[in-house]
Amino acid sequence: MDKNQIRDVIARRAAMELHDGDVVNLGIGLPTEVLKYLPSNVHVAMQSENGCIGMGNPPAPGNENPNLINAGGGPITLVPGASCFDSATSFAIIRGGHVNVTLLGSLQVDEKGNIANWAIPGVKVPGIGGAMDLITGARRVIVTMEHTAKGQHKILKECTLPLTAAGQVNTIITEMGVMEVTHEGLVLKEIHPEFTVDQVQAATGCTLVIPDDLIPMQNV
Repeated sequence: MDKNQIRDVIARRAAMELHDGDVVNLGIGLPTEVLKYLPSNVHVAMQSENGCIGMGNPPAPGNENPNLINAGGGPITLVPGASCFDSATSFAIIRGGHVNVTLLGSLQVDEKGNIANWAIPGVKVPGIGGAMDLITGARRVIVTMEHTAKGQHKILKECTLPLTAAGQVNTIITEMGVMEVTHEGLVLKEIHPEFTVDQVQAATGCTLVIPDDLIPMQNV
């Protein structure tokens, strides 16, 4: 699969995790693709940590409003009934546990549900942003990311990069499959038909639990 196909597979599958009535926060990058694949009968309230609930899809080129952006600075639209407010109110919503689901990208995730998605030692970064609050405040945390980076494991027994939060990830969705963080370990629940279990295991830096009811990855 090429880069675009990988993003498409991940976004399509991740869209299935959103349910009617959910308040959802999408991280920058790949997670923003999920909205394109939301079923027509599922209506969610998109929250952006810079201050709105009711964020819509990006506008068509040339129709951008400089006053309407997401937390990453990208142009957005607002759906009817949307509400805009200050950043303090936005983070009160997040920290108060009112976000049902957050979908985020990551540099590393491990079998304990630890996540590192904000810094690489020696590389200058602007700061951790809202990820720390989202990961600890949202009721469910789903990581959407490529399974490996330049052949290196991103799913590990233990993260080696600075953590954003410990033990908060519930689900990992990659182009290879869907994994759930459990007390027994990282369980491979679904596998993309293009890959074998051995291939997924080889691309993973921890031992996967392979259940008897493993099924093909849905919606791909």
